[in-house]
Amino acid sequence: MSVTRLWSTHPDDARRLTGDELRERFVLPGLFTEGAPSWGYAHDDRLLVGGLTVAGGDPVALTAPEEIAAGYLLERRELAVVGLAGAVTVVADGETFGVGPQDVLYLPLGTRNVAVSGTGTVYLVSAPAHRRTAAALASRDDVEALVLGSAEQSNHRTIRKYVHADGIESNQLVLGITTLEPGSVWNTMPPHTHSRRTEVYLYDGLGTDVAVHLMGEPEATRQLLLHDRDVVVAPPWSIHCASATSAYSFVWAMAGENLDYGDVVAVDPATLR
Repeated sequence: MSVTRLWSTHPDDARRLTGDELRERFVLPGLFTEGAPSWGYAHDDRLLVGGLTVAGGDPVALTAPEEIAAGYLLERRELAVVGLAGAVTVVADGETFGVGPQDVLYLPLGTRNVAVSGTGTVYLVSAPAHRRTAAALASRDDVEALVLGSAEQSNHRTIRKYVHADGIESNQLVLGITTLEPGSVWNTMPPHTHSRRTEVYLYDGLGTDVAVHLMGEPEATRQLLLHDRDVVVAPPWSIHCASATSAYSFVWAMAGENLDYGDVVAVDPATLR
């Protein structure tokens, strides 16, 4: 099991970092390894982010990485398992769930044994939890979906919300998937910040294209060039928006002080620097 640590960073530091240093501080590439999960541990809101590909062999157990000093993965945490490709089976404390593309399985605090099998790829996002809720599976076609933007502004997109205040109940995890329509390439424009929550983005469906992800304080933005299934951590003080050369999807996940999806501070694009 491999784990990459991302330490908290002050906004003043981000202004001075080189491109390589920005990637080291905020980007998790290559998470989706076959046969064993790879993890990133972000000290911002103690988010644990992982990826796993299974190829029809024995079930792969999701065990606790050393960094969280726990007897089992969800001893003090909650977890979302996001289907990216193929069809996988997740067995959690004897209960079986089938997870397909853009399905999301939520597993609560206290779930002791979790194993993944089948043929496919899943994305894993975990946050600290303080009370036990209920396991729940949400399919792509059954969750709340918001259609926003326009083709004229190159941001016609569908936002599907899975784990949130009016959806799957959690402690502090909020998670959804945004899918851009063909011909649209901009996400989260106009941008925003949310000082009470950290957010992580997983870009999916880029193929060989590259996404230009903007981060940093609104008056001092920086750019990151991201590839398919790269994960980027957006600290609470940072904006987060991006554009690519073709349509794609991204999984957004937040953790912090509250579950209020609308708790954001909008940023006027005209003020970006």
